[in-house]
Amino acid sequence: MTVNVGTTSSPLPAEISTLSADGCGWGGAAVVLGGRKSRPQGEGRQRKEQQVAVMSEDAPVNTGATGWPGITSAALVVRRIQGKLHCWALADGERRFDDLFNLVCDPAVLTVAWERVASNKGARTPGVDRATVARIASQVGADAFLQNVREQLKARTFSPAPVRRVMIPKASGKVRALGIPTVTDRVVQAALKLVLEPIFEADFQAVSYGFRPNRRAQDAIAEIHHYATNSYRWVLEADIEACFDNIEHAALMDRLRRRISDKRVLALVKSFPKAGVMTTIGTTEGTITGTPQGGILTPPTQLATSSSRCR
Repeated sequence: MTVNVGTTSSPLPAEISTLSADGCGWGGAAVVLGGRKSRPQGEGRQRKEQQVAVMSEDAPVNTGATGWPGITSAALVVRRIQGKLHCWALADGERRFDDLFNLVCDPAVLTVAWERVASNKGARTPGVDRATVARIASQVGADAFLQNVREQLKARTFSPAPVRRVMIPKASGKVRALGIPTVTDRVVQAALKLVLEPIFEADFQAVSYGFRPNRRAQDAIAEIHHYATNSYRWVLEADIEACFDNIEHAALMDRLRRRISDKRVLALVKSFPKAGVMTTIGTTEGTITGTPQGGILTPPTQLATSSSRCR
């Protein structure tokens, strides 16, 4: 069977439409702006134990659509894609995913990625090219901009720019270095996140809260409160010093390869931490280790490495 996830002028194909809106537990948080709803403890594990029926692994995905959909129809298509990926990841913990690059380039995915970037409070913050979301929308137009990004991705000519280093104060009196990507790079990162996040979400335990959709620090605090009222008396607080700064690129890519076999996606992910940093004085520095804080792709790369610690 063939599934065309790029066509938005007609109803979704039956093969995708047969999936529930939640997609084996996937709530579509990546496309629901501002959505916050905690998942019950152990839900992911319970669904896996129940062996929820999913679509055939042999169903190919055809993303040949060229039109640019509206955000509502695009969000629906992306949610269906995410549900399908999440179902497959839950059903087979050893499965490696191929042919994801076409999903990253799909008009619906790029449309939702643009919406995510444009609606973020950082939309007014430019990267090294000084372009903001508003400037691109007014001078180029969202559709023309996305078409150009898609053509670069499909032609394999896309290359991320160095992030712009910005120093922000911390409560302790110290400063934290952020790396601000260009708007173009943010859109590509957001597209990668939309595709990769449902896969790696399947590998987490219910007790993990960091960098996960539909979860936040308040949920972890509520969990602590629950256990504290049921005879538990000790809470251990720990932190990995300079975690983002010290992530080994080779170890990160090895972790990604456990689930991703599409070399085009792996190369695209790898290009971001290798893009370098433009300092506050205008010089460019290479990045041997670490992922710059401030980019959209930082949480998924952290997510990939963290999921292995949760096993």
